[in-house]
Formats: sequence, C-alpha cells, structure tokens
Amino acid sequence: MPPDPFFAGEGLDRADHLRADPAAIAALLGHGDALQLVWDNGAPSLDERGKLKWQDISGEPPLFLGFDQGAPRFSALPDGSTPANAYAHIHLLALLDVRDAPTFSAALSLANWHRRHGHCSVCGRMTEPNRGGWSRACPNCSAEHYPRSDPVVIMLAEHEGRLLLGRQPQYPEGRYSALAGFVEPGESIEDAVARELKEEAGIEVYDVHYWCSQPWPFPSSLMIGAHATAASDQLIIDKNELDDARWFSRGEVLAALAGGPAAPFQPPPKWAIARTLLDHWVDGLK
Repeated sequence: MPPDPFFAGEGLDRADHLRADPAAIAALLGHGDALQLVWDNGAPSLDERGKLKWQDISGEPPLFLGFDQGAPRFSALPDGSTPANAYAHIHLLALLDVRDAPTFSAALSLANWHRRHGHCSVCGRMTEPNRGGWSRACPNCSAEHYPRSDPVVIMLAEHEGRLLLGRQPQYPEGRYSALAGFVEPGESIEDAVARELKEEAGIEVYDVHYWCSQPWPFPSSLMIGAHATAASDQLIIDKNELDDARWFSRGEVLAALAGGPAAPFQPPPKWAIARTLLDHWVDGLK
C-alpha cells in the first residue's frame, strides 16, 4: 500500500451512531472534557506548532465532530460567506500538523457545505443543521440534505519508463504535477482517467489502476489517485487546460523530489496527493 496522503487517516472518532440521537449529543456538551474548535477568518485556527486550537464550549455549537480519545469535540459554524477563492486558506497547509489534518479537512469541508447550502434544493426554504451538523433538514417539506464530495481523478500516465506531468497557468514558476479532472455523471473512475488524459494531453491509455485517495477541503472533493499506461508518447496539449506537458524520466523525477538548483522541475508540495503519487512511482510500488 502507498503511504497515506496528507488529510488521510482516522482523525477523530466520528461516532456516527450518535448523530440520530440529539439528546445524547446535547448531553455531551456538558461533558467535562468537551471542547469546541476555534475558527479564524473562515478556517480552523492553528497554534504556533500547527495544531488545531480548541476552547471551552460556548452556547450550543451545532457541529458534533466526534471524540478525541473519549473527549467530545464540537464546532460552531464560522460567520461570513464562503471566500470567493476556494483556495483562500491553502497557505495554512504548510503549517498544519499532519496528525490534525484529517480533522481540519472534515471541519472545513463541513463548514463550507453549510455555508453554501442553507436553502432546500426541493422547495427553496431555509434549512436547519441536523444529525449533529452532518445534514440539513427542511422544516417546510421535510427533505433532508447531506454533504457531498465531488470525485476528482488525478493520475500519472507512464510510457516506457517515463512519466507525463503538466503545468497549469496558476502554478508557481517551474512546477509540474499530475493531470486531474472531475468525474462526470455516468462515468467510471477508469473512464474518467482515460477521458481526461485524452482531452488534456491527446494520449490513449490502458491498464488503469487505482492507487490511493485524498479528501480535499477546497471546497469539498475526493481526489482519486490512479496510474495508467500510455499507448504512445505523442502529445496534443489542450492549451485551454495546460500551459505545458512533458515526459520525465525516473531520474528526472528523483532529481526534482530531491530539490536543489539543478532540479528539472518543481514538484508539487508534500500536502498534495500528486506528491504522494510521485513518491509512490519512484519507489517502484505498483
């Protein structure tokens, strides 16, 4: 198995069995070790060590995040609308302690969903948090709405020992990464991998394999990491999607991961699943 990507892992015990029992959740607010998450500018707040900040319970926070070694953890819904830029808080990842990353991801994704889905999609009325904040209920038509994660395939295509990487216009200078795209309705993961590589790079692929996945809270995606074999190395790059795409040898990828002024490209950061996929590939673990 590949190593867990950043954000992956158990995190808190989510205690799903308690979500349908509002009385039990309310009673946990009075638990001696109960704490609630601190928010800052629309994101979970971090201390100087990169750990999540917690405080004493204030009022009745609507989000029950779960248990930390038996101690209840809650969260309020942060004030303010969703930032126009979904990546407004991504700078925090360079500071975030990896052990707190799963809880950070769950809390931010859940809060973003509540901020964006305050109205019932059936009748349009305002909805209310339900099931410890893991759904919203409509008091008018009784519809219940649940958070969704958008599936995204992110893949490495290989041809005769070389790896295809591309760069998007918003990337820092010199950065190359795995190609990616949303899974469309009625489409399998394997078909999405093949379609995205054909659309963006003009290559046909086969032998698609799943490697690992990563919850991504900007705003709420599930990144599905995969590997595919290319039938040819002839590229037709979609310039609407990519600035550039190239084939890199294993040695070039190793040099990039090692860093330094002689690196052939800048790899994705360690908190990106693309970096996990590159580490997985150069280690020869397929």
